[in-house]
Amino acid sequence: MSPDDPARPVARRRWSPATRYRRSLWLLTTRDLKVRYSTSALGYVWSILDPLVMAGIYWFVFTVVFDKGVGHEPYIVFLLSALLPWMWFTGAISDSTRAFTREAKLIRSTTIPRTIWVARLVLSKGIEFVLSIPVLALFAIVFGAALNVDVLWWLLAIPLQAALTFGIGLLVAPLVVFFRDLERAVKLVLRFLFYASPIIYGLSDLPPALQFWGAFNPLAGIFSLYRSAFFPQEFDPFAVSVSIGMTLLFLVVGFLVYRASIRRVLKEI
Repeated sequence: MSPDDPARPVARRRWSPATRYRRSLWLLTTRDLKVRYSTSALGYVWSILDPLVMAGIYWFVFTVVFDKGVGHEPYIVFLLSALLPWMWFTGAISDSTRAFTREAKLIRSTTIPRTIWVARLVLSKGIEFVLSIPVLALFAIVFGAALNVDVLWWLLAIPLQAALTFGIGLLVAPLVVFFRDLERAVKLVLRFLFYASPIIYGLSDLPPALQFWGAFNPLAGIFSLYRSAFFPQEFDPFAVSVSIGMTLLFLVVGFLVYRASIRRVLKEI
C-alpha cells in the first residue's frame, strides 16, 4: 500500500484509542532503546554492567571484608535478585523527572494521552531488566542456586513493579515542571531508599521491631517475590500485601495529580 493510498488514513481512523496508545507506546519505547544503544559501542552490556559492578562491590564488602552474614548463600544471587529490579525502578523514576521537559515540543503537539511519556520510560527500563535476567540465571548456575516453583511469583512481581513505578512516575513528572528542585530531591530520596530497601539485606535481617515497618516499603514485598525464586524463605505474604495496597494507592494518587496538573504542565513546558 502506497503512502498516497486513501485507505491508509481510513485504517488509521479506525484504530481504537487503546490501540493507538499501545502502538505509540511501543514506537516511542523502541526508539528510545535504539537511540540509547546505537550511540554506544558496548550497547546492551552497559545495561547490565552497572548492577554487576555494584553487586561485586557489595559482595566483596559483606562476604570478604566484614563477613556480616546478611542474606542467604550464594549471596551474589541474593543480591542480584533485588539489585536488578532496583535498577529498573530507580532508572525509570530518575528519568521521569525529565519526562515532560525533555521533548516539550513533541508533547505539546501530540493528541495521545501524555501519560505515555511516563509509560515509555517504565517500559524501556523494564525491557532492560528482562534482558538482564539471563545474567542472574548465569550466576545462579555458576554458584549453585537452585530454582524452585516460587519463580512463578515473578508473574506477579513484574507487573506489580511496573504499576508501582508508573504510579510514582505520574506523581513525580508533572510536579518537577513546577518545582525544578524536586529533580535533585528525587535523586536524594532514591539514594536513601536504596539503603532503606531490602537489597543488600533481607527483611528477616532487620531487628524484629523494624521488620514490621520495613514491610511498608512498597519495594520490600516486590523484592521478596523475586528472591523467592531461589530463596523460598524470603517470601513474605504480609509485605506482598502491603506492596499491592501501596501500588494501588500510588496509581490513584499519580493519576489524580496528573489529571489535575496536565493543562498547567502544557503551558509551562
